[in-house]
Amino acid sequence: MSEATASDHIREERVRREAEAPATPATVETETKGTDSAVTIVRPRMTNREKILQIVVPIVALGLGILAWHLFVTLNEVPTYILPGPVDTVNALLFDSATLWPALWVTVRITFSALAVALIGGVILAILIVQSRLFELALFPFAVILQVTPIIAVAPLILIYAPDTPTALMICAFLVAFFPILSNTAQGLKSVDHNLMNLFELYGAKSWQTLLFLKIPGSMPYFMAGLRIGGGLALIAAVVAEFAAGSAGQGSGLAFRLLESQYRLNLPRLFAALILLCCTGIAIFALTSFISWLTLHKWHESAIKREN
Repeated sequence: MSEATASDHIREERVRREAEAPATPATVETETKGTDSAVTIVRPRMTNREKILQIVVPIVALGLGILAWHLFVTLNEVPTYILPGPVDTVNALLFDSATLWPALWVTVRITFSALAVALIGGVILAILIVQSRLFELALFPFAVILQVTPIIAVAPLILIYAPDTPTALMICAFLVAFFPILSNTAQGLKSVDHNLMNLFELYGAKSWQTLLFLKIPGSMPYFMAGLRIGGGLALIAAVVAEFAAGSAGQGSGLAFRLLESQYRLNLPRLFAALILLCCTGIAIFALTSFISWLTLHKWHESAIKREN
């Protein structure tokens, strides 16, 4: 069988299979490879029903959970100082907003400041570790020591040596968020396909060219995973550091409001503060997940729906 006949046979077989396949919404792309004819690539697209289910199912599940909470408190006549109901919690969110929202802003500012510093420091140190074996042997053990040491044990020392309390809280949050970003980015930089590395060496690419055009793009899925982990840990560490610092007053965060509500047996405000913290964590996860999708959805398997 000649090459042209074989090519025609393959093309006819592909057309037959596509005709027999069930019709589903898809994104059609056309690519031309070398001297061959254009190849049509069909990428499945999420249907409207799937999009609606992704939105409706979580909302319904959340609504049922809140309804069960309300019925439990109402039917059992549980006192507010034992377990407040959803209505009491919403009232606390509204009437204590002048106290809770400024405290939330303090915690959010510390969290994002620590996450930004952790991103810069983690990426730079990961590049140094991957590019130089000497740097890896010298610096990586210190990063591991900082990671395995409980932040609640280090916080008192940081509070002593830091110039002020907000800086100490940011350092604590930075230490917790730093290692996941460092380890994931370093692992991604090391996980580049060796065949591609050999190809770059074959064409005489310099070390910085290999890093810029091969290693960094190839490590993006790992980096994005570290970013999602680090975002949540930065918030947790900021709250834990506030507990350890015992900061109070006008510039205190939500952790102090939690303790204050506990001491005063103001359970509705305590639940309101917890809900604000949960919503903040969800927002951080959603933001980092969106950044990950925005970066990877056009080319990486983790963000592309399977075609079969």
